Amino acid sequence: MRRDLRLFQVDAFADRPFSGNPAAVCLLDAPAEPAWMQQVAAEMNLSETAFVSPAEDGFDLRWFTPAVEVDLCGHATLASAHVLFETETLAAATPARFHTRSGLLTVGCRDEGYEMDFPADPPAPCTAPAGLAAALGAEPVAVLQGRVDLVVRLADAASVRGLTPDFAALRRIKARGIIVTAAGDKPDRDFVSRFFGPQVGIDEDPVTGSAHCTLAPYWAAELDRDRLNAYQVSARGGRLSLALDGDRVRIGGRAVTVFTGVLHA
Repeated sequence: MRRDLRLFQVDAFADRPFSGNPAAVCLLDAPAEPAWMQQVAAEMNLSETAFVSPAEDGFDLRWFTPAVEVDLCGHATLASAHVLFETETLAAATPARFHTRSGLLTVGCRDEGYEMDFPADPPAPCTAPAGLAAALGAEPVAVLQGRVDLVVRLADAASVRGLTPDFAALRRIKARGIIVTAAGDKPDRDFVSRFFGPQVGIDEDPVTGSAHCTLAPYWAAELDRDRLNAYQVSARGGRLSLALDGDRVRIGGRAVTVFTGVLHA
C-alpha cells in the first residue's frame, strides 16, 4: 500500500547549505521493514539515510548507507534531531531521545546548534594491517583499533589533507572505517581527520560524528584536556566541538535543512 512520507535532506555539522555532511531523514508513523529502508537509502544515495519513528519514550532511529545498515551514525542523528526541532515535533527545551542499536542517544538544543550524547570508544594500539600504508599512500605514526574503526595517525595535518587513497586496496582492510588523523595546524583546531569507509559503500564520508567517539578519547589523552575542537578536512569540511565525560562523548554541531519533500512509497 502506497504511503506519502515526509523526507528531508539536511547538511549536518554545517552552518550553511552545501557544506558539512548531507543526510536524508525520513519521518515514519510506525517502524518499517529493513529491506524497504535499505531500498530508500540506495535511492537517496547519500552516506546515510535516517528513519525516525515514534516510540513510547522518544523515537526509534535507524541508519542505512546505500549498501548496509550501521550501528551508529553521528551526522544523521544530528540531522534527525534538527528535523524534529525545526518541524516543532519537539519543543526546543525537550531533548530528543533516540532508541538505537547503540543504546539510548540524546540530542539537546544549545545556544549554537545541538549537542549529542554518544558512547566513548577509546582505541587501543594495534599492529597495522598488511597493505594499510600502501593503500593510504602515507606512513602511519601510530595505528589503533576502536570497536569498529581503525585510527591511523599521520605526522601532520598537511599529510591528512593531501591523502589520495587507493580505495580498492582500502576495501580489503577489515574495518567499518579508517579514520586518519593528525594534530591541528590552526588555533581553532586541536586535531583534524578524514574518514574512509569503502567496506560500507562510502569511499570518503564528509563529516563523521561517530568517528569522534573514538577520536575524542584518543586526543583528550594526547593533549591532556577533555574539551576539544575538531575539524574534518574533507572537500566539504565540518567543525565539531567535543567534550569527554567519563564513558560518554558530547558532540556539538549545527545543521541546515537543504530541501524537504514527500516520499511516495
